[in-house]
Amino acid sequence: MPPRDPGSLVQKTADIARDVAAVHAVDVDGKARFPRETFAALKEHGVLGAYVPRELGGAGSSMRELAAMCTELGQRCSSSGMVLAMHHIQVACLVRHAMSAEFFRGYLAEVAQKQLLIASVTSEVGVGGDTRSSICAVERQGDRFVLNKDATTISYGADADALLATARREPDAAASDQVLVLAKRGDYKIEQTTSWDTLGMRGTCSPGFKMSAAAPVTQIVPGSFADSSGQTMVPFSHILWSGVWLGIATDAVARASASVRAEARRKPGTVPPTASRLAEVSALLQTMNAHVQHSAAEFDELDASSNGRERLLTIGQALKMNNLKVSSSQLVVEIVHRALQICGILGYKNDSKISLGRHLRDAHSAALMIGNDRIYAKSASLLLVYKDE
Repeated sequence: MPPRDPGSLVQKTADIARDVAAVHAVDVDGKARFPRETFAALKEHGVLGAYVPRELGGAGSSMRELAAMCTELGQRCSSSGMVLAMHHIQVACLVRHAMSAEFFRGYLAEVAQKQLLIASVTSEVGVGGDTRSSICAVERQGDRFVLNKDATTISYGADADALLATARREPDAAASDQVLVLAKRGDYKIEQTTSWDTLGMRGTCSPGFKMSAAAPVTQIVPGSFADSSGQTMVPFSHILWSGVWLGIATDAVARASASVRAEARRKPGTVPPTASRLAEVSALLQTMNAHVQHSAAEFDELDASSNGRERLLTIGQALKMNNLKVSSSQLVVEIVHRALQICGILGYKNDSKISLGRHLRDAHSAALMIGNDRIYAKSASLLLVYKDE
């Protein structure tokens, strides 16, 4: 597959969101099933290789372009947007931390050519949601390794082509001395341990699984997960997740706007009482959009600088990413709630063209993805030692 133009991928994602994801969103949500039609279309047009470098057959997309893709999908089917965001995060970890290894360069070329979908296995039973701590460990056996992990959740794990998992470097390593390991389909088995009948984000299909994997040691990502986490997983997660939440909020305001316009047409020459509420929620949406866009642009600027990766590990950058996550996760709920007040009963009905039930349910997942209380506690400790950089 030849390299794709990043700009055209954003437009193609928008087209797929409108023509495919939107058509199946209600069914995906109702049945809590993987959005297979959407991802078949994304694969057909090369979107899953967006962050793979152009020299390996990908598009070499920027953070701004990845965030735009997630927002476009999030407007139509937030589960689809979240799956794409999580896939981009995994690809980014490989691109930014494993390109020195011949195996991973070849694998990334395969991701772009075959449009492979990669899922994350960072959660684990017994660590309380702390992704920077592992109980399981990589056990080397000659030129191969074995890994057994009891994960609290593996989003779209049953539909993925590969898993990227965290584990202790070796059985005697500290809980925080972690590495990332890639397990390709055929390298692993997963046994589902919990159900996924949730309030929202139902199409991400994220139950718990016990994972058992055996693969060549060349599939262990070089270096430490501490660097992968601080320089890549955290900023990519918070920016791309926020892009999805921005998509939810954007569509909610669009539905509220349609409601106000319909009311105005019924009473020509008058300004509907809900118009002022629409003005208020539009201002909130603009604030949220500006924060997401600025964070993505700043990341691209840092990434292009000579010391960008070191700067991503500073306290100031950690605080910025934390603040983006908590503010976006709170604003999406407030915006959808205000839009619901504008739409009234038609927004409350599940069978209405301007229904906001799915938007509101999906929005409430945002504060729980890496709990806001955990992030606030981390920020509080950082602020005690922070000096403006």
